[in-house]
Amino acid sequence: MSRWQHWRKRITDIFTFPEGMDEARYRHLKRNIGVLMAMVSIVPLCLMALINFHIYRASLDRELEVPMRGLVNKTKHSFELYLRERLSAVSFIASAYSWDELSKEQTLSRIFHIAKQEFEGLVDFGLIDAEGRQVAYVGPYKLKDKNYAEQPWFHETRIRGSFISDVFLGYRNVPHIVIAVEGHTVSGKIWVLRATINTDRFDELIASMDLDADSDAFLANTKGLLQTRSRLFGEPMTELPFPLPGSSYQASAFHVDAPDGKHYFATATSFVNPDYVLVAMRPVTDLASSWYSLRSDLLMVLVGGAILIWLVAFKLTDILVQRIMDADRSRETAFREIEHTHKLSSIGRLAAGVAHEVNNPLAIINEKAGLMKDLLAREAASPLNERLLKQIEGVLGSVARCRTITHRLLGFARRMDVSIEQLDVNDVLKDVLGFLEKEVVKRSVDLRLELSEASPVIASDRGQLQQVFLNIIGNAFEAIPDGGSITISSRTVEDGVTVAVRDNGCGMSQETLSHIFEPFFTTKKGTGTGLGLSITYGIVRRLGGNIEVWSAVGEGSIFTVHLPWGKPEPQLPHAEQAHISYTSLPWSDQEKKS
Repeated sequence: MSRWQHWRKRITDIFTFPEGMDEARYRHLKRNIGVLMAMVSIVPLCLMALINFHIYRASLDRELEVPMRGLVNKTKHSFELYLRERLSAVSFIASAYSWDELSKEQTLSRIFHIAKQEFEGLVDFGLIDAEGRQVAYVGPYKLKDKNYAEQPWFHETRIRGSFISDVFLGYRNVPHIVIAVEGHTVSGKIWVLRATINTDRFDELIASMDLDADSDAFLANTKGLLQTRSRLFGEPMTELPFPLPGSSYQASAFHVDAPDGKHYFATATSFVNPDYVLVAMRPVTDLASSWYSLRSDLLMVLVGGAILIWLVAFKLTDILVQRIMDADRSRETAFREIEHTHKLSSIGRLAAGVAHEVNNPLAIINEKAGLMKDLLAREAASPLNERLLKQIEGVLGSVARCRTITHRLLGFARRMDVSIEQLDVNDVLKDVLGFLEKEVVKRSVDLRLELSEASPVIASDRGQLQQVFLNIIGNAFEAIPDGGSITISSRTVEDGVTVAVRDNGCGMSQETLSHIFEPFFTTKKGTGTGLGLSITYGIVRRLGGNIEVWSAVGEGSIFTVHLPWGKPEPQLPHAEQAHISYTSLPWSDQEKKS
């Protein structure tokens, strides 16, 4: 599988929602919904932040560049004016005076001193013949008869007619520039008038830019050699560690990493004559402090917003998927419960019918056995008679046991039809315990009865009360281990009867207690329907009572059912209660009819 196919499958999986009810399906569903919600929310946020980032950055660069451009252009014009004035002065002298006049040092000295008073920065004057030999000189150095034939500025002057040199050391070993102008005699002889200018004025012009202490400005030639001192790159004649932008008379902006480790925003502009480049640099951190502040704020808002969206998306997804999972399980449990209810209903009706049909033959057996017992009692005593009497007693005992069983089955069958009658709550409890006798013995349960001696009689439905007590006592049996203890007590109170079932089982947490009467809530994953206690609660409430629960983890639980005295239902006409005959006649009446 190629990488493209792999990613295509991963993207397709995000939009796929599997069927089924297993845990993997809900994990898949939760992941897909969470990822989709996060993508729909975070991607537009990131795009908007990225676009705003670039728009603001471009705007800020323009705002930074404009004042820097104005500053370097203004200073460049000052430099050019300064140099142009001196070049004009030298050109005027070369035009106004002849070779013969300038070759006289008295005349050249007089002109030099007058010019020096008018033009700041002049160091000396020199007259050079066509061979490059300086024939006349006025100045502080002893440079007369020096030969400049090999100097670059001399050749440039011969070619261009006038020339302003780069900064160099020369014979005097001091940084300076040369302004030279070519002249001609009447006979056509060529000579050069040279003026030397110190660079102190350059530093003054740069200082007039009024930059802050962290900034830098300097003059360089197009080859990258410093013409003035630089705070960052050193003394004049030092080569710059970065290339200058191409020759352009319009200021251009660029970024430079300086030796001090800072990043600088630089603006450069080229001179028309000479080949100088004026560069001004300011730290980006100072210029763009507002930008960095905004960028940090944007980043924090973006990250914080993305985290918040991610958390909300996954929390909502978790709740949504949990609701879907609960709904699926409730639906599945409801289907199971309906099926179970139908099955129980059928079994109950079948058992009631069987019990009803068995009652009559049992009554006949009981009658016949009793008759045989009476007949034998009239005969003379003999070993055979005694043996027969024991057998008859065994038959009567078995019949009595069958009668008890059918009586219980019919009692439960009656719960399908609500029937209010006067009943003893203690008898109902004993009936229910009759179904649990074998489990008590098998599990060695310490079952204690603390029943009221006053025989609490209330008007209620026997079958529904049996179901209530069977559910509560059955839960107590499930909560305790083998050999555990269950105590059932009943007592009469002012407004009814109270029955309490206490066990020393595992107990329940407060979280479980708050949900135990909710339909389909169960702690028996996979085995319980979660309807037993909710049905119990509903029955008790319909009978006018209430139910309370106390429980503690590791200590056990107490279920307390309070039942009102109630009122007996009015007797219905015989025809309307025909269905009650479903319970069959009382045993004594059947015996009489037989």
